[in-house]
Amino acid sequence: MLVLGFSEKGWGTLRGFNALAVFAMPLPRSVSRWLLLLAGLPPIASHADEASYWLLVSPYTVHFRPSDEHRHVWLAGLERQTARGDLAGVAFFTNSFGQPSVFAYPFGKTYQGPIKWGETTVLPENWYAKWAAGLLYGYKGKYEDKVPFNKDGLSPGLIVSLGRSITENTQLQANLLGANALMFQFNTRLK
Repeated sequence: MLVLGFSEKGWGTLRGFNALAVFAMPLPRSVSRWLLLLAGLPPIASHADEASYWLLVSPYTVHFRPSDEHRHVWLAGLERQTARGDLAGVAFFTNSFGQPSVFAYPFGKTYQGPIKWGETTVLPENWYAKWAAGLLYGYKGKYEDKVPFNKDGLSPGLIVSLGRSITENTQLQANLLGANALMFQFNTRLK
């Protein structure tokens, strides 16, 4: 089991678990409790449902309205996906303003092509559509108003994506970041 340790002092490890220490990012006590609650959610699949794990990497994001305040955005994450398409994961990234951020999403779904609407194919074979919902943390200070419903850097998040499977173990994906940007992402299957 992979568990991230969150505390008001920053990222760390939790005793009794295999844990991953990531870059230091201080969190208020209330945020720490919410993220621990998310990390402790039961698995999204039954034992009979085979799951795969994906490493997510994004080297590039395009802003629809570029600003001098915008900085380079990168992302690294881990996602668990069941054979039914249910997914959950966590992504660490620098936001558009250079602040370390995290998106923890216990809810999501992938829809594999081909998908037809009547006689029309709306999603071809080897393509997929995806959504993920969870909590976003990291837009703080003068940038709190850049994300809806943000309170002390914590807000709900929803990402919709369109991707193409290049091989059975590699994917290219585009993530719509609200009305602000498009993130390009590479996914590779770990298991």
